[in-house]
Amino acid sequence: MPEERLQRALARAGHGSRRSCELLIEAGRVTVDGRVATLGDKVDPARSTVEVDGVVLNLDPNVRYYAFHKPAGVVTSMRDERGRPDLQGYLPEGPRVFPVGRLDRDSEGLLLLTNDGELANRLLHPSYGVEKEYLAEVAGRPSPAALAALRDGVDLEDGPAHARSVRVVDTRGDLAHLRLVMTEGRKREVRRMLAAVDLPVRRLVRLRMGPITLGRIPAGEVRELTAEEVVDLTRAADRAARRRGR
Repeated sequence: MPEERLQRALARAGHGSRRSCELLIEAGRVTVDGRVATLGDKVDPARSTVEVDGVVLNLDPNVRYYAFHKPAGVVTSMRDERGRPDLQGYLPEGPRVFPVGRLDRDSEGLLLLTNDGELANRLLHPSYGVEKEYLAEVAGRPSPAALAALRDGVDLEDGPAHARSVRVVDTRGDLAHLRLVMTEGRKREVRRMLAAVDLPVRRLVRLRMGPITLGRIPAGEVRELTAEEVVDLTRAADRAARRRGR
């Protein structure tokens, strides 16, 4: 990949107009391969390490970052061998991307997709502890003891699991709605935790992953993340890594 001017590379990656990118450089907020960048610098998007405010950017023109509202009934797979609804029919044309983690078939909500493998790995690795927030509709009324157990940890067949936080947001008849913040992503972990405290899940929606929220994305729709959102997502992984001493 040929070299290009730094401000052009930043603008192409979504960091504003070329003039806005020039201002970033002039303010000393951009580094190239560890040194403070200057106007006129050139970079090789495939080789140069470019940082803005200490966050490493992926300047590959083929990299993509998407937020998708996965509907219930869709499997988190690009192509399902059993012919069930999969992700392929929902994504825009262009470079191939992959889901960052999974949502089980019955669950719905926010699913991130990218071909930035390094960032995806950091978001998924349990040791980084990037938050994932869920809204769960459960059968039953959560007792104080059940909520305490979810926070302190419940024993599952693959080891103890706990929520970083959990709170009741609504109760109606024999149903309740809980918001849970998790930092792991084991298979059907939230459903299994709630079942362990006698609160079987009727509906499960992922609302947030790190700083990226589901917002008002309609079910089945996808949108591309902004450059600012990608930086925020990368920064969230960096903060989580520092908390874990990595």
